[in-house]
Amino acid sequence: MAVCRDGGHRFSKLAQPGIRLIAGLGVEGDAHSGVKVQHRSRVAADPEQPNLRQVHLMHAELFSELAARGFEIEAGQLGENITTRGLDLLELPVGTRLQIGSAVIELTGLRNPCAQIENVRPGLLSAVLDQDDTGRLVRKAGVMGVVLASGDVKPGDAIGVVLPPEPWARLERV
Repeated sequence: MAVCRDGGHRFSKLAQPGIRLIAGLGVEGDAHSGVKVQHRSRVAADPEQPNLRQVHLMHAELFSELAARGFEIEAGQLGENITTRGLDLLELPVGTRLQIGSAVIELTGLRNPCAQIENVRPGLLSAVLDQDDTGRLVRKAGVMGVVLASGDVKPGDAIGVVLPPEPWARLERV
């Protein structure tokens, strides 16, 4: 539905007509691109960690859910690089490969939303967190991945899904 990037460490990203994904790095020109972790809090903890958060994908269906709760959100506002529609990203297992445009992304885990999301709209952090029937925390703010194959991605590109071999592991916070 949309592709976004931002060269600065700002929370929101700007919509683009297209983005280039670089294998092993992430989104060209994005502040979170790199072999090693780029998110400030993770750099502060250990700058030598591998970057498992090169690309942030979010499902547009979350925007509809948030709108029903009074939050008007646009693509890129929550910091995602790629906004999808019609794909239940949160239910895909670790290691799922997504072919988007000419690029391939492998999912590494769930995005763990931080308090900065409150700067977009107060109350948004609790709106993107939930609990399932067992009381387990459900993170709804998208998924993270690494770029396996470089390529260009633009709004309207089809997304191919290749599941990893079973047994599947649920996406967890990364």
